[in-house]
Amino acid sequence: MGVTGDESASQADLRDKAQKVGEDLRDLGGQVREAARDKYDQLSGEARAFYDQGRDKAHEWEAGIESYVREKPVQALLVAAGVGLLLGALWKRS
Repeated sequence: MGVTGDESASQADLRDKAQKVGEDLRDLGGQVREAARDKYDQLSGEARAFYDQGRDKAHEWEAGIESYVREKPVQALLVAAGVGLLLGALWKRS
C-alpha cells in the first residue's frame, strides 16, 4: 500500500498546523511572562512605597516620644513604669 497524494498533503497540512500551534504557544508564553514581570514590578514598587511610608511614620513617632521625654521626664518615667507593671501582671497571669 503506497501513500497517495491526498494522504501526504494532509500530513503536511497537519505538520504545518502543529508548527503554527507551537509558535502560538511560545508567543503566548512570552506574553504571560511579560505580564507577570510587569505585575511584579508594579507590586514591588507599591511594597517599597508602603515600607518607606511606614519607616517615615516610625521616625515621626520616635521623634515625638523623644520630645515628650525631654519635655516631661517624670511623667514619661511614670508612664513607662505603669506600662511595665501592666505587662508584668498580664505576663504573670498567662
